[in-house]
Amino acid sequence: MNRSKLGLLGSALLLAGFSSQALACASCGCTLSSDWESQGFTSQEGLKLDIRYDYLNQKQLRQGSHTISAANASQVTTPDGDAQEVEKYTKNQYLTLGLDYAFSSTWGVNVQVPYIDRQHSTLGQRSDGSSPADGAYDSHTQSLGDIKVLGRYQGLTAQHNLGLLFGLKLPTGSHTQTGTSTDPSNPGDSASIDPGLQPGTGTTDLILGVYYFDALNKNWDYFAQATVQKALDTVDEYRPGTGYNVNVGVRYMAWQGITPQLQLNTRYVIHDHGAYADPVSTGGTLMYLSPGLSFAVNKQTTLYSFVQLPVYQKVNGVQLAPRYTASVGARFAF
Repeated sequence: MNRSKLGLLGSALLLAGFSSQALACASCGCTLSSDWESQGFTSQEGLKLDIRYDYLNQKQLRQGSHTISAANASQVTTPDGDAQEVEKYTKNQYLTLGLDYAFSSTWGVNVQVPYIDRQHSTLGQRSDGSSPADGAYDSHTQSLGDIKVLGRYQGLTAQHNLGLLFGLKLPTGSHTQTGTSTDPSNPGDSASIDPGLQPGTGTTDLILGVYYFDALNKNWDYFAQATVQKALDTVDEYRPGTGYNVNVGVRYMAWQGITPQLQLNTRYVIHDHGAYADPVSTGGTLMYLSPGLSFAVNKQTTLYSFVQLPVYQKVNGVQLAPRYTASVGARFAF
């Protein structure tokens, strides 16, 4: 397989976005995750290590496909007649260690270990859009998230450019952390954090996917990928919604050492389920345009940076969304 095809496969999966908490969270909003999965896949045997930092600050309230002010959101009611929760912000930072080992040109395995730093604040229900009310709280969680283990098979074609993904998201992240109440009736007390904002979901999720990549010509490569992630169990009467991802992209290979690329990442998530889930303000459809650059320091080390820019966002109910997502990282081949 030539250099351009090997390079494409690494980028083809760079923005896969399998995260269990990407727009599949509870009433306190969603984590539009930049937990971009499966970096550095190639048909070359051996070990690769990836270290990545992702940042997204969710501070824009949205209802459906439009923005909404906090004051207007406070006047929204659910189908059951309850007051809509009004969130202030959710600031997410992810540090992810990725380990990828290719046993051969046909088989490989990838492990993603995320550390999550998340700050969240909500005004609760029956707020006027500026003052805390029922159920208001602040939280700051810092801990290990849910680890993902993915296998891959690339033996469907002689070119090894059509592959299958299969694996699990494991319940390694805590789903029982608490915040601090800002509710006027009990300020300073311990407050439960909504399930979708916990470092982990508590569930074991099945991940399946298929991808294809090839060269358009000597300078341009392309890829397409589709994945699904579905929780296999319910924990503490909570089950995150099933997520579907479709990603397509191109990259330009004519520049020595520098590789620009452009991807279109689409995600659809069903609302959460369970007695402690919010079936109203969870789930939706997201579409992001994602330009990026990678820089080959040498044969073993590659630096990269990406930004995700929303081109379409339609959320169920009222949820927080980021204006952009930024990522930087480094990959090392051994």
